[in-house]
Amino acid sequence: MYEQEKIKPYDSKGDKGKQVEDMFDSIAPTYDLLNHRLSWNIDKGWRMTAIKTLEQFKPKSILDVATGTGDFAILAAKTLHPERLVGADISEGMMEFGRKKTKEARLDNIISFAKEDCMNLTFPDNSFDAVTAAFGIRNFPDLDKGLAEMCRVLKPGGHLCVIELTHPVRNPMKTLFNIYSHTVLPIWGRIISKDNRAYSYLTATIEAFPQGEQMMTILERTGFKETSFRRMTFGICTMYIATK
Repeated sequence: MYEQEKIKPYDSKGDKGKQVEDMFDSIAPTYDLLNHRLSWNIDKGWRMTAIKTLEQFKPKSILDVATGTGDFAILAAKTLHPERLVGADISEGMMEFGRKKTKEARLDNIISFAKEDCMNLTFPDNSFDAVTAAFGIRNFPDLDKGLAEMCRVLKPGGHLCVIELTHPVRNPMKTLFNIYSHTVLPIWGRIISKDNRAYSYLTATIEAFPQGEQMMTILERTGFKETSFRRMTFGICTMYIATK
């Protein structure tokens, strides 16, 4: 068990998957506002970098795991022009906002949303040309199982693209990030989302989540090859690319 799997939003004895669902349902109305404000809108650039990396592969079918309110899915649909894109998430509350945004963007003929337990996806083997995840896999109750499922539904030769918040490893950004993540982030999260625990939990999972070479080893163990990673914005975010 990885350290971040032991961290739960509310009750240390409860089921993590259910608590994560409840947490994201709770913060769904303010999630987009906080996401962009707390990252100073840099998160938009991280998403675009990941999508541009996938562009060379021209995926026609995409699964966006832990899709949340659909920001990554919408940007991917606009940029990559797939025939089909499915956003999967455990939180119905988050996806409700995603559906509204997708309809406003006139992409509801391409993007659909499905409530899914990412530990046990319902899609058949070899279903998608690309599988993506933005800022979601560190919430998996079982990282190995979730990644193995993402590999299972990916077509042979298909590509995985993950972007995840990570803890910088070098100073001065390491020290600055520690200060920011332990003061500004939870305070603003508490004020705007009204959830006293959610943003403290998210900070704790960022610090505990495996990254860099360790994450590449995990990807290879769960069925991927040709793994690589790229740290962005001094290591605050890391992108992982892998092939099935």
